[in-house]
Amino acid sequence: MSNPHLVEVMVTLVFATPALYLVLLVFGRWLKRQGGVRLGVMYQLFALSMALFLPLSFLEINFTFLKVLGSIVAMLGTIFLLSLIKRFFWELYFQERRRVPAPKFMVDVVALLIFFVAVMLVLTFILQVRIPGTVLAGSGIFAVVLGLAMQDTLGNIIAGFALHFEKPFQPGDWLIVENRHAEVMEVNWRATRLRTNDHIYLDIPNNQISRQAVVNLSYPDPVHAMRLSVGIDYRVPPNTVKDALRRAAGQAQGVLAGPPPKVFLMHFGDSAITYEVKFWMDDHSLYNEVVDAIQTNVWYELQRQQIKIPFPIRTLQIESPAATEPPGISALHTVLRQQPLFQCLDDAQRDTLFSQARHYRFGRGEKLIEQGETGDSMFVLLRGEASVVVSQNGQPTRVAALRGGDCFGEMSLLTGEKRSATVVAQTDCEVAQIDKASLAGILQSEPSLLNQLSELLAKRRLETEGIMAESALKPGAGEKQREYSAGFLKRLRSFFEL
Repeated sequence: MSNPHLVEVMVTLVFATPALYLVLLVFGRWLKRQGGVRLGVMYQLFALSMALFLPLSFLEINFTFLKVLGSIVAMLGTIFLLSLIKRFFWELYFQERRRVPAPKFMVDVVALLIFFVAVMLVLTFILQVRIPGTVLAGSGIFAVVLGLAMQDTLGNIIAGFALHFEKPFQPGDWLIVENRHAEVMEVNWRATRLRTNDHIYLDIPNNQISRQAVVNLSYPDPVHAMRLSVGIDYRVPPNTVKDALRRAAGQAQGVLAGPPPKVFLMHFGDSAITYEVKFWMDDHSLYNEVVDAIQTNVWYELQRQQIKIPFPIRTLQIESPAATEPPGISALHTVLRQQPLFQCLDDAQRDTLFSQARHYRFGRGEKLIEQGETGDSMFVLLRGEASVVVSQNGQPTRVAALRGGDCFGEMSLLTGEKRSATVVAQTDCEVAQIDKASLAGILQSEPSLLNQLSELLAKRRLETEGIMAESALKPGAGEKQREYSAGFLKRLRSFFEL
């Protein structure tokens, strides 16, 4: 190398290289602060090699060091390019704009392809290495053999790309795949990983899951409808069955109040009419619990309505009428004799109420009566425990507890008032219902009982208001009782049309 050229090289290295290096460092600092690009030691090496390579490339220098330096610049530049792609494409575009994390296998495959292309360009155009045709042919044959050997793997990778871009499902979605209910946990380069509601993990190859029908229960939102079937006796009117099944499904925990449950008559089977209950839910991880709650409520509701779930037609069922009194009738006798409300009745009149009372069973968590509903009957809790809940301004408050022997709903029986509270079963409960028709026959045969009932109701109202306890201290309490008694007497005569 001549002296003039050596001088030019020295000047370039002393002045141009530091200036260019500082410019690249400032540019990298700007990318890091403004764009959030994570740059480290590799970028500093890229900036230094670029600061050396560019000035020297403009000089008429032709030696091996410049080729090697250019190859280093190209490979370090490829790493810098991958950092930009990772930040502006995978993170900003996918995660922040589209709000979908890019699959790791896709990031790795794209990086590998870019790096492979960079290596081939360096070998061909910078180092000017000629790849022999035999090598290319051998590589082609090897690629064909490798492709055949990895046919399933490549198919899974391509299917993984399709699943990512089409987005038929994503992590967190609940699917029905191969008649299994499962949650999507991960979509990787080879397979889709699912977890059933029994916490059993399934790995289904992407190529396989992309070729079958998949039901996404979480798209476009988590609210979705499910169905279950119930067989009911032919002798029960369909509208009666539908009302009972709607009530049972609507009270099950986990079933959404809106849209309300629906019931459809599906078909007439060999031994039963099949009904289908359609209900809505928004958390499919509770599917088993919700179905259990609905079917439990259905059993209790059908028992109360005296609706039978028939035995299979091939089963011979022989039943004989029970010779003993209905379950709980002895307890009902005891309770009613102790109730002040029915002490004005004689034994024959109480026996009439006993014989006409209807017995029901309620399951834990069911509502026996609901606040605000109309009613013309009262209930006697024969077995079990229940809570009395009053709702004010939309806030439910537990005000009392009921146990075997307690009564509730008397005001609705005697005056037709709406239910003043909600009674919820805390355990399985057995109750007896006394309705208006049963009491009306007794009152019509002996209207004088109206006066005694009105006085009892007036006394209960005064006790509720706290007047009876202080009647001796409050003049006019007797007048208040006569006023209430007259009011209840008028309501009783109107309600029972006497």
